[in-house]
Order: sequence, then C-alpha cells, then structure tokens
Amino acid sequence: MRLLQALFFPPEQPGGVSSMIPYMQERFQSSRWDMEMFWLPKRIRNKGHEEIRFETFDWTEYGDSPTVQKYIQTYRDYLWWTKLRIQKPYDLIHAHHPIAGLAMKQVFPDIPLIQSIHSSYEKELILNGRIEADGPEHRFLVSLYRELELRSERMLTVSRSFADYLGAYVDQPERIGVTPNGFDEKRFKPVPHENEVPQLITVCRLVPAKGLDILLKACAELKKNGLDYVLHIIGDGPFRTELETLAKQLGIYNETIFYGYTLHPEEFMPFFDIFVLPSRAEAFGSVFAEAALSCLALVGTDVGGISEQIEDGVNGLLVPPEDYMALSEALEKVIADPLYRYDLARTAWDKAKSHYSLTHAVNELKKLYLQYSS
Repeated sequence: MRLLQALFFPPEQPGGVSSMIPYMQERFQSSRWDMEMFWLPKRIRNKGHEEIRFETFDWTEYGDSPTVQKYIQTYRDYLWWTKLRIQKPYDLIHAHHPIAGLAMKQVFPDIPLIQSIHSSYEKELILNGRIEADGPEHRFLVSLYRELELRSERMLTVSRSFADYLGAYVDQPERIGVTPNGFDEKRFKPVPHENEVPQLITVCRLVPAKGLDILLKACAELKKNGLDYVLHIIGDGPFRTELETLAKQLGIYNETIFYGYTLHPEEFMPFFDIFVLPSRAEAFGSVFAEAALSCLALVGTDVGGISEQIEDGVNGLLVPPEDYMALSEALEKVIADPLYRYDLARTAWDKAKSHYSLTHAVNELKKLYLQYSS
C-alpha cells in the first residue's frame, strides 16, 4: 500500500505529531507498505492564489479577521505546494492537520483520506489571549470540523475527551475514532539514579495555556514550607520573559532553570525525578507519555487527555487546573516520599509501555488503513 502521511509542520517541529510520525516510517518499509511524509516548508509563504470555498459554511463571513485571512492564505499555500510537488498517486492519505487534510482532498478527491485532529487550535488561541471565545476566529475554526467530517472517510483524535469536544461540531460524533499517540520505546530508557535534591522537570511551549504561572506559584509554596527542589523548564515561547519575572518576584529564581528550546529532551529526561505540567487544556499531552516511558513520577491537571493517562494516586497525581495550592500539596507528597514517588513512576512506566508504545500505535493504524485500501 502506498501511504502518504500529510503533516503541516516539518517533522522536527516539537509536538505530538513529531514524536510519532517520523519514527513510524521505518515500521512501514516493507514489501506490503510504502510510507512517505509531506509537509509545507516554512519558506513557502504567499505563493497560493486559488479561490477557497467550503461546502458546509461560508468562510468569507469571517474574512475581516487577520487570523482567518492568515489561515486561508496558508491553506492556499499548502494547495500550491501540493500541486507542485506531488505527482505520483497514493492508495491512502493520512492527514495530521486540518489544512493538510483539506488540501489533500481537494487535490486528490478520489484517494481515501483519514483525518487526525491532534489538538484544538481555537482553544489554545483563546487560552493564550489571542482570540475571543465565540468571536469570528473561534466560529471559523470550529466550523472546519464539519467540513473535515464531510471530506474525510474517517476522523480520528487522540483522546476520548477530545473526541467528545469535537462531537459538538460534527454531524456524526459516534464515528470519531480515538487513536492515542505512540512513542518509540527505543528512545526512552529509564536510568537508575539518586538525586540528593529532587529534580522537577516540565517540557512545553512557554504560553499561558500550559499553566506554568501556576507551577511557579506552587513551587514558591514548596520553598516556603522548607522543601528542597530544583525546577527545570525546557521550552521557549512568548511567555518566557513574564515567567522569569514571576520566578524572581516569588523568590524562586535560583531554584528554577530556564533552558529554552531543546530538540531531544527525552535524552536527559530519565535523570530527573518528577514530571509536572499544570496545563489549562490538553487534547492528549504527549509529554506525559514520554515522561512515563522515562520512569518519572507524573503530576498533572485533571483536564483532557491528561486525566485519561493518569489515574490519580495509581500512576501519578491529578490536581484541579488553576489551583496552585493543590499542585503544591501534590508535589510535596512525591518530593517527601521517594518510595511513593518510585511506585507511581513504575506504574506509569508499565501503563505507557502497553498503551502508548509505537508498536501498539502502528499495529492499530495498519488495521485501520487496510479497511480503506482498495
């Protein structure tokens, strides 16, 4: 089967897609499977000029918005690049971004399309203060889900909670499949180690949606209560300066290390003790699975895909979003009791190996692909 994985971002871009799709390629190279990847290079800007129409709504109602205009232009660019670069036919296309799926189906209407929705762009923009809830940008972006439903043979997402979210915007919510991301087991190797001072790590883009302001306030409570720790923040983004300022104001700047963007954090993640990320929303939360495969204790918020990965008190700890006191108390439990911390980490590792391994994800996708092959 000739299979195309249609991405939006390049494979090296951080995120759930980049943690899975590039590593799948070698699993599909056989006499039965031939898989290729396709994406829009960053240098391609303002090349497309095609008129854009959707069958389920009129996007021009929202056309005064610069955010919508940029989205439509990016769609035009993806169409232009697809027509320019792809000549040979495929048996099946699996798209991992709405723009990729819409463009592929327009250029290749007769090829079956499986469309994965990995995250909610509109929720992220709202939480990061970029657009207003129920504003024109929000209405435009959620309208795309019904268009994707119409154009694709199958819609998939990464968690049950996110499938429920998408269900409000499509005609047949029961047809949305759930396929969690898979992670190459060979990339994650737990390392026996003993840190005299517990090492906390978080990995994310530094934006308000990730709740790192809540994390810093929780860590300030830990220090107030006399607990030793070091917090390692891996990632970059527009919120970094504010977070560094907040760490100084809270008196925990010396306990906090800002690394900036790092390409392969999984290479040194196993040397830490506790992974913590108090996201305000998360469709899946790939970094939790990666931390679990590194055998770290997990502490997260009871939102979206995080609460599907973590069973509170069994393989990690869950706290309500926005509650820095509850987060501080959860962190104190795993900092103060190394044996409890290890038990949580070991259970998380066992679950991640069985539920979120790349082998498991590839096997599930192969079965799905065969249903739509001619």
